[in-house]
Amino acid sequence: MFLETMHYKRDLSIEEQSECTQDFYQNVAERMQTRGKVPAERVEKIMDQIEKYIMTRLYKYVFCPETTDDEKKDLAIQKRIRALHWVTPQMLCVPVNEEISEVSDMVVKAITDIIEMDSKRVPRDKLACITKCSKHIFNAIKITKNEPASADDFLPTLIYIVLKGNPPRLQSNIQYITRFCNPSRLMTGEDGYYFTNLCCAVAFIEKLDAQSLNLSQEDFDRYMSGQTSPRKQEPENWSPDACLGVKQMYKNLDLLSQLNERQERIMSEAKKLEKDLIEWTDGIAKEVQDIVEKYPLEIKAPNQSLAAIDSENVENDKLPPPLQPQVYAG
Repeated sequence: MFLETMHYKRDLSIEEQSECTQDFYQNVAERMQTRGKVPAERVEKIMDQIEKYIMTRLYKYVFCPETTDDEKKDLAIQKRIRALHWVTPQMLCVPVNEEISEVSDMVVKAITDIIEMDSKRVPRDKLACITKCSKHIFNAIKITKNEPASADDFLPTLIYIVLKGNPPRLQSNIQYITRFCNPSRLMTGEDGYYFTNLCCAVAFIEKLDAQSLNLSQEDFDRYMSGQTSPRKQEPENWSPDACLGVKQMYKNLDLLSQLNERQERIMSEAKKLEKDLIEWTDGIAKEVQDIVEKYPLEIKAPNQSLAAIDSENVENDKLPPPLQPQVYAG
């Protein structure tokens, strides 16, 4: 009956559909506890099955609906995480040493679990992926520190895992769980605790700035723009057990970073030279123009050619008569 009712409520906003679902969960649970006198543990198991049944059928209608901006938020957080690819564990104070093979395996499993969350249809199954991811994180911290992990260690590591994994449709999955998960599961137990931490991790990533990573604003802006990347670990600081391939990879990354910086300097000098040449050319052109304006070139008509002295010209009357040859007796 509930599914049939929801079929006719698809035109409602997603918040109203969520409210209907939450009311249904609450009414069914109360009815079993008050009228059926069903034990709390059994009520929880039954509610899990009810949630699985109805949400499997409602999933395609209520997950990331077109009437919301969930997809826009997904793209925004995905782009944000991609831009933060340069963030290192040291910047986040992550107490995990990925050089230890067992720890590295735990990190890979945690990333796999958080990515797998998107493939699940039921909110409880998505929460289970978050819980498995979180337990792998706790194990990785425990192996690294040789002592149980604390809550202060867990959140930075979860942030690092989210940055490294960049889970698909992250915001849509969080919204889906918030809207349609059995509220008793979110408000109590480890599932609710780990989900709350995931929400905090996403909020931190969205607002992450230079101060959060103890960086100068200039360095933060350069890293975000991709102009350069943080310095990698120096070879002398590697542990003897570190993988040679990893050492070589970081060495190559460091060389690429240096080459990138040299290229940036060359490009900067080239642009400066180009600017100077343009300014010099403009200056010469202006000086020439000023001279031309100050001393304009005047082209006069050519003078008439002078007539020969003995030519028949009326103006020759003004000249004295030509000399006559004289003969002197010897």
